[in-house]
Amino acid sequence: MASAHDAERMGTKPHWEPEDVIGKMTLSTLLFSDHYRHIAIKGMLTSVVMLGLGGLMAILFRTELAYPDIQILDARPYMSLMTLHGMFMVFGFIIPFVVSIMYYMMPKILGTEELLWARGAQWSYWTLILAAVLLVISRPDFTWTFYPPMSLRVGGSLVWMGYVAVALVALSEFLAGAVLLKNGLAAARRKGYSKLPLMGWGAISEGILLALSTPILGLVGVVMLTDWLEMTALFDPARGGDVMTFMFMFWFYGHPAVYLPLMPAVAILYTLLPRYLGRPIWSYWSAVTAFALLTLLGFIVYPHHFQPAENVSGWLQRATQILTLLIFIPSTLHVFNWIATLWSDPIPDTARRAVPFKFMIASIFFLMYGGVTAYVNAQIATDSDFVHNTYFVPAHFHAMFVGFMANMAMAGIYYLYPYFTGRMYSQGMGNTHFWFWQIGIFTKVTMMYLLGFNYFPRWVVDYLDLPQWSTPQLILTGAAYLIGLGFIVFVYNIMRSSTRGVAVSGDPWAIGDSDSAKAGSAKPVPAE
Repeated sequence: MASAHDAERMGTKPHWEPEDVIGKMTLSTLLFSDHYRHIAIKGMLTSVVMLGLGGLMAILFRTELAYPDIQILDARPYMSLMTLHGMFMVFGFIIPFVVSIMYYMMPKILGTEELLWARGAQWSYWTLILAAVLLVISRPDFTWTFYPPMSLRVGGSLVWMGYVAVALVALSEFLAGAVLLKNGLAAARRKGYSKLPLMGWGAISEGILLALSTPILGLVGVVMLTDWLEMTALFDPARGGDVMTFMFMFWFYGHPAVYLPLMPAVAILYTLLPRYLGRPIWSYWSAVTAFALLTLLGFIVYPHHFQPAENVSGWLQRATQILTLLIFIPSTLHVFNWIATLWSDPIPDTARRAVPFKFMIASIFFLMYGGVTAYVNAQIATDSDFVHNTYFVPAHFHAMFVGFMANMAMAGIYYLYPYFTGRMYSQGMGNTHFWFWQIGIFTKVTMMYLLGFNYFPRWVVDYLDLPQWSTPQLILTGAAYLIGLGFIVFVYNIMRSSTRGVAVSGDPWAIGDSDSAKAGSAKPVPAE
């Protein structure tokens, strides 16, 4: 049986009362309030909009790729949509979404009762909004990695705004990292590191990643601008620059960026899982160790990204592969911890029925799916000679970002919904969204892996009419439409339920085995 200390540290107790926070918000509080709930809600709502815009872009270029030959998009609009889709989904949706959920959870879970350095979170938000506006105006068409020299040669006269946007994204993420690090360390000093909830360890890990990696991204954006203006020539090979310098700098940020949405997603999972199971995580120190290892290894394995671009031989080649494979250790520790927690005792019926819990279970599955297949990417021989720059790479990427991280973001917003609206959403529509997403995501990722095994290249607007290409592409497009339909159901559900959902009080997620206690239903749930 868990002790009181375990219950506090692991977060098995509720922290809020259901309240119509959104209904009481004015335009002024929405835009400028420093209250943690207002900042978090604003960030989550904006992230949902970014998800919708990025998803719409995906539907457009997926429609083009459904069949061979050009139907609706030429090469330049296609590349522009691809670039904006990637940037909106990574920098506008998934990272801000999970960070906003942490903003909402940290004050109560860590015991600060307020978001420390809240003004920094405000500036982070508005800086990101400005970056998104500039990015759309610039219409970049050189993929989200914006490798030179292509990114210095294509685009119109306003492409410089895209370079400024990159620098602003770096500033926004740096400020968010400072806020997370401040709150995590403050809680650790107050409670002691051995009593710090795992949400705090996630905040510290995320803060370190952001604080150390984002200045390099900001510098890359500035240098891209000065190279484009021909004030410098650091990245431009036509004027004596070196593309490998760009790659070293970009991937110093780019690989930790993989873990920027992952760390908060893992922290949210560690927070919500005990709530629904009514028991602590199986191993606290295993989780802490995994956070620390992911933080460390995330900074030192980035050379595998440019392995195919320039031969890395000898001891560096072997060291890069070994370090890449070591990433499997902390990831496995996390997954084993969750599975052990799930299997340690029966899962309450209320948890099984709860929509957020279902999204959590799906997240764990996709982390394993994307993680196991990442073993192929980690092998230098197979990566360089077979799967690099094929659809196998975005397959792994989508399994992790959409399958794990976006699913966890949805788990978080479904969990918090009654706390900031005072009402419960429709469980029927929540379940519909869940199944549309899981079927769509699994099909999409699987088809991408299949295309990668058949050497289908990335970033192409047209392709040969080969059965091993055209059939998976058609199925992949259908899966994308299914994901989009699930998103529409989600948006309709949360908008409709904010005024027509049944009011709830007490603990909306009361844990018990009684069939009458239906967590996540459209009926009010009595407090424990």
